Amino acid sequence: MPALPPDSTDSPPPSATPSSELNPPLPPQAGARPLAWRTNAWLFAATVVSVLLAGYDARLPPRAAMLQAAQFAGALLAILLSHEFGHFIAARVHKVDASLPYFIPLPFLSPFGTMGAVIRMRSVIPTRRALLDIGAAGPLAGLALALPLYAWGVSHSEPVPIGSLGDEGLQLGSSLLLRALDHLFGPAVPDGMDLSLSPVAFAAWTGMFVTMINLLPVGQLDGGHVAFALFGPRQNRIAQWVHRSMLVFFFVSLASFVARDVRAGLGLWHLGHHVNNSLFWLVWFEILSVLGLLSSPPLSRARQTDTGDRLGVRTRLFGAFGLALLAALLRDEASPLAWGGWFVGLGVLLVMEARGGSLRASSTLLDHPATGPEPLGWGRAAIAVVTLAFFALLFMPTPIGL
Repeated sequence: MPALPPDSTDSPPPSATPSSELNPPLPPQAGARPLAWRTNAWLFAATVVSVLLAGYDARLPPRAAMLQAAQFAGALLAILLSHEFGHFIAARVHKVDASLPYFIPLPFLSPFGTMGAVIRMRSVIPTRRALLDIGAAGPLAGLALALPLYAWGVSHSEPVPIGSLGDEGLQLGSSLLLRALDHLFGPAVPDGMDLSLSPVAFAAWTGMFVTMINLLPVGQLDGGHVAFALFGPRQNRIAQWVHRSMLVFFFVSLASFVARDVRAGLGLWHLGHHVNNSLFWLVWFEILSVLGLLSSPPLSRARQTDTGDRLGVRTRLFGAFGLALLAALLRDEASPLAWGGWFVGLGVLLVMEARGGSLRASSTLLDHPATGPEPLGWGRAAIAVVTLAFFALLFMPTPIGL
C-alpha cells in the first residue's frame, strides 16, 4: 500500500510530500532516525488475528477450518509484506527516511480482514528516479509473490455448481491477467459450474486486487508516483481524467447490468443488486478525493480551500459511505420512490463536487508534489511502463459482486 505523508500530519492517506511551491525539493536526510517498531508489531499481530478470522469457515470441521484460515492468512500477509518492504527497502536505498509498515486490521467488516498497510515517509523524495524506484518497488515485489501463488492456488481450486455457495459467496472480478492464469493453470469449468478458489488462490486474488487499486495513476498512490516519475507535471492533468473516469465506470457498469435485465424482460427488479455491484468505483472516487485532501500539507490544504474546494473530508465521507450504506439497505428493494431518493442524493453529491470540489476544472486536489527534474533514463522509463501496464492487465471492471 502507499505511504503516509511526512510528519506534517497524522492522517492515513498515501505518501505525501510538500508542494514544490511551498517547500522546494530537499536533499534526502542522511541521518535517518532509529526505527520505531512496537506499534508496528502490535498492529501486525492484530492483523494476523483479523486475517485468520476472515479466512476461517465455521461450516468446516475445526481443524480443516483452521488449516484453511492459516493458508489464506499466510499467503495474503506474505504478499502484503513483500509489497511494503519493497517500498521500505527502496526508500532506504535512496536515503529517504521511512517507517516500518503500519498494518491495518479490519475484522468482520472486510472479507479480507485487513485494509493492507502503509508506511510513513519522514523526508522528501528528492528525484524522479527515487520516486519511481520507491513507487514501483512495492507493486512489483508483491506481484512477484502473488502471481506464482495464484497459479498454484488456482490449480488446487475446484469447480462447484453455480449458487452452491449460497448468499455468502462473493463474485470475484476478473482481469486479463487473471483470465490468462486461469486458462494456463486452472481446471476446466463445465457449463453450470463456477470455480471456487482455494484459500491460497483467494489470498493471491486479494493481493492482485490491492495492487490494482494502488496502481491507479492518481494522486499519490503507487501508480501516481510511477506516472509522475514518467510523465512529470503532465501527470497532474492525466490524474484528473483518471479520477473522473471512475464515475464513468460506475454509470457504465450500472447501465450494462440494467440493460441486460431489460433485454431479458426483468425490468428494474434487480436494480438494488446492480447498484451495489457497481458502487465500488463511486466510493473510490470520493475516497481518492479525501486522500488528496489529507495528503496535502497544512498550508496547501488552506490554499486548496481558498481556491474553491469546499467539501472537506467529513462531507465526502458522509456522502460516499451514506450512499453505500443506504444502497446496502435497499439492495432487495424495487421501490421507484426509494431508489429515486437514492439517485437524488447521488446527484446532490456530484453537483457539490462540480461546484466546489474535485470535478472543478481548476481543481488541484490530486496534483503530485514536484521532484527534481532529472530524467529517468531508458531503463527506468521501461520499468515505469511495465509497472503501469500491470494496472491495465489487473483492471477489473466489477471487482466484487454480491
